[in-house]
Amino acid sequence: MLRQEIYVLQKMEGEQQNQQLVETANTVEVPADTLEPLTVDEVIEKHIGSFGWSQFLHVFLVSLAWIFDSQSTLVTIFSDAEPSSWKSSTVNGGNQDNIASVCGLKPGSWEWVGGHKSSTIAEWNLVCERKFVAAIPASLFFLGSLLGSAVFGRLADTRLGRKKTVMVSCVLTSTTFFFTSLAPNIWIYSLLRCANGFARSGIGIACLVLSTEVVGRKWRGQVGQYGFFLFTVGFISLPLIAYPTRNNWRTLHRILAIFPMFYSLFLLPFVSESPRWLIVRGKSKESIAVLKRFAKLNGKELPTNLTLADVTSNREAETYGNLWTTKWAAKRLITVMIAGFGIGFVYYGVQLNVENLNFSIYFTVAVNAIMEIPAVLIGTILLSFTSRRILFSISAFLAGVSCFLCIIFTKGSRGPKAMTSKEPRGSWPQLSIEALGFMAASTAYDILYIYCVELFPTNVRNFAMSFMRQALMLGASVSPLLVALGRLSPSLSFIIFGALSIFSGLVSFWLPETKDAPLFETLKQQGEEEKRRHLPTDDSALELGNVTKITSPSM
Repeated sequence: MLRQEIYVLQKMEGEQQNQQLVETANTVEVPADTLEPLTVDEVIEKHIGSFGWSQFLHVFLVSLAWIFDSQSTLVTIFSDAEPSSWKSSTVNGGNQDNIASVCGLKPGSWEWVGGHKSSTIAEWNLVCERKFVAAIPASLFFLGSLLGSAVFGRLADTRLGRKKTVMVSCVLTSTTFFFTSLAPNIWIYSLLRCANGFARSGIGIACLVLSTEVVGRKWRGQVGQYGFFLFTVGFISLPLIAYPTRNNWRTLHRILAIFPMFYSLFLLPFVSESPRWLIVRGKSKESIAVLKRFAKLNGKELPTNLTLADVTSNREAETYGNLWTTKWAAKRLITVMIAGFGIGFVYYGVQLNVENLNFSIYFTVAVNAIMEIPAVLIGTILLSFTSRRILFSISAFLAGVSCFLCIIFTKGSRGPKAMTSKEPRGSWPQLSIEALGFMAASTAYDILYIYCVELFPTNVRNFAMSFMRQALMLGASVSPLLVALGRLSPSLSFIIFGALSIFSGLVSFWLPETKDAPLFETLKQQGEEEKRRHLPTDDSALELGNVTKITSPSM
């Protein structure tokens, strides 16, 4: 009997202890090792906020570098421009009204009105039989950009990271700008322009990725457009800087060398490295520290027991070779590059072609630059609710149609005297249509960057971006030759511009949609997730932003 009473008492005590444990579990903080690891996407969406004050400041500081990218790319519109007029002191007492070209005059019997230092064409006499030599610096600049995209794209994904890549690129851009101003001849100048193209290529690649990797998925499109808006600011700044230095192209380059160096020394240090890149490189503590800073500036706080999902297990094995050996990634990248070649050709070609219009070069550049503003605004608004694929293709189609319409208002071939002829070379309707076409090309160009960021995972994102940018630069490197041809046959140049633009729009239909899709960290993760979300037999319906329910076939 006594033994039975003791047993009952022990049982009651055990039940009370179990009840206390249950109550304690409901009130005490869960240990760190029991918290499920989160991805960077989940931390941003749940604990930091998709787009708060910290992300705005980060994106703004990063996007400022786009100004120097724009200035490097488009400075040749002024430094390599053909002067608008010339004068002779040996013909008819200095009156050359009845002379259409300087090509038939003896060397030394005439001079450019703005002076021989107003541009490289004036200083090194790149006219008449040497007119195609004038296209070499611009072509080599884009070829340098092509090579730089490959190098900086890999460095940004591996050793340097996004932030250091931007810094190195800006410092080299400043240095090459300055040395270009010292070029003694057209050949050294061309090589230095190639070096400048190589240097600036890291800016566009790393800045866009560094901006988009810290915001929520619904803000990626808009954030990418902010960078392009700063690119437009750099575009608009060029006429303002070039006009006071119009009599000396070397001074223009020296002034432009100041800005990227100042940015690297005094503004870039306040920018944080991408937490996505840090976690992919196995630097979990550093990634959490960056995320904590973003949360603090947003007035929030991360959980003390936060851990990030490990995505580094196959990091060393899954490298850039896998980008080409993984079927879906290789097909996607090739498609992006084909579309990029056409858009790069049209986007840069139309800008460089402004000198073939019968207007002040400062005015036409300003018009094109201003047209980039509505392009950015339209892209920002439409990207919030429109699919990337449709928006890109429509923009490319509109740019192509505008180029074809320009043919109606273009005069025919003007023969070998076109380089220095005083015959009018354009009209207001043509300028208006070309400006609208450039706005559409600019929209397509901007969207392609955003699209490419979302199509590939973190561990190869910059590398994929570099290949896309190489395709853009390859198209851009050919465009100066077409611009030179346009001085002889404007209609032919517009036909080629239009055809390539429409072709790029058609190619984009082979790409999947990415609106509101998550950003994956590795190729393996993205491949498995896409297989899980979509029917493997329906490749044409691969929509990353929409989850497809897979049901078993009825028996």
